[in-house]
Amino acid sequence: MPEEKMGRAWKELNMDNLRHNCEVICKLLPENCQLMPALKANAYGHGAVEVARELNAMGLSAFCVATLHEGVELRKNGIKGEILILGYTHPNEFYLLRKHRLTQTVLDSEYAKAINSYRHKIHVHIGIDTGMHRLGECSENIDNILEMFKCENLVVDGMFTHLCASDSMEKPFAEYTNAQILLFYGVVNEIKAQGIKCPKLHIQSSYGVMNYPELKCDYARVGIALYGLMSTQEDTEKCNLALRPVLSVKSRVSAVKNLAAGEFAGYGMEFEAPCDMKIAVLSIGYADGIPRSLSCGKGSVLIAGKKAPIIGRICMDQMSVDVTDIPFIRQNDIADIIGKSGNDVITAGDIAKQAGTISNEILSRLGGRLSLACKNKKNKYWTKLIYSVRIKIGAIL
Repeated sequence: MPEEKMGRAWKELNMDNLRHNCEVICKLLPENCQLMPALKANAYGHGAVEVARELNAMGLSAFCVATLHEGVELRKNGIKGEILILGYTHPNEFYLLRKHRLTQTVLDSEYAKAINSYRHKIHVHIGIDTGMHRLGECSENIDNILEMFKCENLVVDGMFTHLCASDSMEKPFAEYTNAQILLFYGVVNEIKAQGIKCPKLHIQSSYGVMNYPELKCDYARVGIALYGLMSTQEDTEKCNLALRPVLSVKSRVSAVKNLAAGEFAGYGMEFEAPCDMKIAVLSIGYADGIPRSLSCGKGSVLIAGKKAPIIGRICMDQMSVDVTDIPFIRQNDIADIIGKSGNDVITAGDIAKQAGTISNEILSRLGGRLSLACKNKKNKYWTKLIYSVRIKIGAIL
């Protein structure tokens, strides 16, 4: 849908950039290693169904999500391939795993028993805890892990761990990461020594691929990098991958007002006009995912290629910006919250830095009220596009 037909506020996805990022990341992967894109949290706020459809069309056939219902949503919208649930699924909902052909992570030995007692075969990946101390059976409990392979109702398709410090190559973090890697492959070797066929393996997330590309696995669980940035603006700038942001966020100017010197604007009389000025009210707020901590001049937006500082408190549904030095601003004009306008850019990393968090959080918290538009390389808007060029990463199941 063209910009002129969009409503109060929306997200815009550049699917060419998504395709580009996939190709760039795939070049780092060892032979026979496939991308397993992380589509959790609505594909980091981008729109899981829309992103998954595009990735399916490009030939990707394995995905991971955080929750059962994220996986169900993808299946109900026709997404093909393996969909791995990384988090906890209540036993009362195990039937949905079978109904929607979803793969469940085995969280520990007790959870393996719970799945096995369901008395129907469930496809699983076994989580191995090598030092993050979150989910997964402890790598030291090799007997427990071996028992999982004997459970008649567990169809073990994969095994993985999560590297908790792979985002830094400084000595203590690199040493910890290498210790995790050794523990994981120690489990793999023990499984092979017992004559058990080794399932598909995965260990790297975005930072793991970037900093440890030599690891030979079957999958790479890439999340934030797929969407064109790293967790911090500094990491994005240092990254040796030519990533391109996929998402931008835009909002309409709902009103333009003149403030006389000494007048207040917004809740709590937080902003007092230091001189006669002009402000624009934007139809987007913290309920749409804009951090309230960017209030009172900490953050800004782009209008007509220029930065407009946020004034006063960001409201649930609206916020105001200073457009005194930006001429000809009118109701229904477009402000870029995340994106490029003229020669200036505001990234999710910029906003994360101002808000004291990471890009992942900024993106994943973008609200459901935002409409979604997608565009192709000709800058035309579209709802579905099938690429004729496919990345060599496996056939769709």
